[in-house]
Amino acid sequence: MSSKIKSDLDIAQEAKLLPVLEIARRLGLTEDDLDMYGKYKAKIHLDVMERLADRPSGKYIMVTAITPTPLGEGKTTTAIGLGMALNRLGHRTVNTLRQPSMGPTFGIKGGAAGGGHSQAIPMEDFNLHFTGDIHAVGVAHNLLAAMIDNHIMQGNELRIDPYSITWPRVMDISDRALRNIVIGLGTKDDGRPRTTGFDITVASEVMAILALASDLRDLRARLGRIVIGTNEDGNPVTAEDLKAAGAMAVLLKDALMPNLIQTLENTPVIVHAGPFANIAHGNNSIVADKIAVKLADYVVTESGFGADIGAEKMLNVKCRYSGLKLDAAVVVATIRALKMHGGVGRVVPGRPLPPELVSENVEAVTRGCENLQKHIENMRLHGLPVVVAINLFPTDTEREIAAVREASLAAGAVDAVTSDHHARGGEGALELAKAVVKATGQPSRMQFLYPLEMPIREKIETIATKIYGADGVDFEPAAEAKIKLYTKLGYDKLPICMAKSHLSLSDNPALKNRPRGFRVTVRDIRASVGAGFLYPLCGQMRTMPGLPKAPAASKVDIDLETGKVVGLF
Repeated sequence: MSSKIKSDLDIAQEAKLLPVLEIARRLGLTEDDLDMYGKYKAKIHLDVMERLADRPSGKYIMVTAITPTPLGEGKTTTAIGLGMALNRLGHRTVNTLRQPSMGPTFGIKGGAAGGGHSQAIPMEDFNLHFTGDIHAVGVAHNLLAAMIDNHIMQGNELRIDPYSITWPRVMDISDRALRNIVIGLGTKDDGRPRTTGFDITVASEVMAILALASDLRDLRARLGRIVIGTNEDGNPVTAEDLKAAGAMAVLLKDALMPNLIQTLENTPVIVHAGPFANIAHGNNSIVADKIAVKLADYVVTESGFGADIGAEKMLNVKCRYSGLKLDAAVVVATIRALKMHGGVGRVVPGRPLPPELVSENVEAVTRGCENLQKHIENMRLHGLPVVVAINLFPTDTEREIAAVREASLAAGAVDAVTSDHHARGGEGALELAKAVVKATGQPSRMQFLYPLEMPIREKIETIATKIYGADGVDFEPAAEAKIKLYTKLGYDKLPICMAKSHLSLSDNPALKNRPRGFRVTVRDIRASVGAGFLYPLCGQMRTMPGLPKAPAASKVDIDLETGKVVGLF
């Protein structure tokens, strides 16, 4: 008997999938509600929202996390495990997830379909081309980029200032060599030379728009409001001005429909959109959640990075536009990350964890729980009941777990429980599911952190001081100029989507645990007018990742005998 530990891919490929039509029927959907993408994937028609509008909404639960290590702390596996466990308890439950970029898939982080016995499947499709939505976003984005440069070459009737253009090209592969490039080299017919660059596709404002649009009409309007730069008088130039928005909407028409797949336990998962959690809001789409809450008793969604980033943006950006109200938050923590925050060990992607992170150290865990407590406080500040999910690893000890539970309850969590979903699937998350049911039985008083009428500067300061724990904010000259400009243009009523490091509550990734006595520096502010938010830049934000020395892509291949993918996680 082989003692080989099964990989995520092995487990996924051994799964017994049900036809997606059967998954849909269990939710009350028919074949007429779907566009089939083979046997195990389907798109859900948007008119389902209208047909189900009078149904009561299910409970709406967000899974977030403490400040993570570079490895992540298992939000996706926890969210999927929780969804499967709630279904085991007899509650009709739907998971809603973002679609992952192929940049991280072939880079260093790996996929985003979960892991172990807590996965969304078909896993290979999920992490690769899926139903083509990311490609549609890339084509729509690049169409606008091409129309900008063509307009300039053809006489520049709009008098676009080439130095003001902020609209790059995109592709969904990590390629640092394309971050800064010169285009238009060659003859006069090849366009006018200018500097630009490439972002990864999921960093595109078009992806953020796809995630925040409530229907096709809203999508079309948001695309038209995209600002690509200014004219020679300093006034904004939009995609509507360039007559590009209509064609972009056509390219995204099918991509606006969310995608239905399943978990390893054949429970439903709706996957849609994948905006970056740094410069965008880092959550799946509004239409996916609006459909899910009408189909299910419980909807379990996930926000990107820690609660100071994805969860804060879900509450103050996504929920503003969707009109949906969360009933509870689950904050995922791992003992290894809490030890790191407690000053022990260093996590380096691609290397084994150091011995100090897998040996019992209750004191380090207790110190690191200050980070966890701040995230609990942040969710309670928004009026949400909180459950702490301790994502269980074999090296965790009872004393360490007890320390986390004690700290969580002291910070006001409804409960703190271990979850062994990675090893045992939904069965391993039953205690977590029971705790979540208990939490959603409490009244949710979900509230926004700030009113939209608050001036730009005050909104930023409110997030920095209340969510990060900063003493204040320092605005560099470029940021001051943007505050003045955006207020003049009427963008000051937009919500704020902070772009900062996910590796610290502060804007300095080196500051772990719960930093105190620091100030946040905002070096610039940019406007995603189509998506509907301003994003202040705190530090350097990479919108085109690079590949590591040994990319994950180097291990991926195809078994020529069976035709199966190998080496993918």
